[in-house]
Amino acid sequence: MIAKLGSSSIAFLQELSSLVGVVRETLSETMERVAARRAPFSMAHFFYQCHRVGAGSVPMVILLSVFVGLTMALLTGYQLQIFGIVTLVPAVVSVSFTREMGPLFTGIVLASRIGAAYTAELGAMTAGGEVDAIEGMGIGAHRYLLVPRLLSIFLLTPCLAVISVVSGMAGAAFISSVMLHLSYGFFLDQVMANLLTKDILAGVVKSFLFGGIIGVIACYKGLAVRGGAVGVGSATTSSVVTAISAVIACDSLCNIFMVVLFP
Repeated sequence: MIAKLGSSSIAFLQELSSLVGVVRETLSETMERVAARRAPFSMAHFFYQCHRVGAGSVPMVILLSVFVGLTMALLTGYQLQIFGIVTLVPAVVSVSFTREMGPLFTGIVLASRIGAAYTAELGAMTAGGEVDAIEGMGIGAHRYLLVPRLLSIFLLTPCLAVISVVSGMAGAAFISSVMLHLSYGFFLDQVMANLLTKDILAGVVKSFLFGGIIGVIACYKGLAVRGGAVGVGSATTSSVVTAISAVIACDSLCNIFMVVLFP
């Protein structure tokens, strides 16, 4: 057992060091390009990735958030009715979605949809020798392939998180009006009265972190593919599982940090 624990720890540290190496190499190539006063990446490629990450993920984010908001408001309302405080439903839903559920569900959707796509694309290019060919032409493969992807998911995750929060609260407001007899005006007033600036900032900061984590893990797993088509499939599965686990772990650490420093 001790030997297995030791080997697992060594493998984890090796994986982590390789991931940090990819990030360092990407930043190094980008800074060299900027120092030479040349564009570090193709703007057309960047906007294409933004469209994939942003507009392409909106329907899934809205659908998931609306149904989660419906369910959360309904179950919370029925429990609070026992104590005669059903009017607390808007406050519970708004704070929960803004600080926790909006960013978390957005991260899970992006890890499943965009993270898998990034890993599969880069994995196929790595297995096919295209990444080596790009390096052979004197083009920094990390800068050329990774920066547009990382930047797009990093910048657009907070935007999708905002859409998730609004969609979740809209679903909660609808079910509260139909089943709990809380008017839309009352729901909105309670949301505005109970939502604090630190709740919004917490959700935004988490969103940036989740986007960066998903992008880095997905791109690293794609560049680390070995073994052809089988390796691409294994790397894609590993990327999704690792990204979702890392997002949930980061979310827990952020919650502990915020509760300790900003109770």
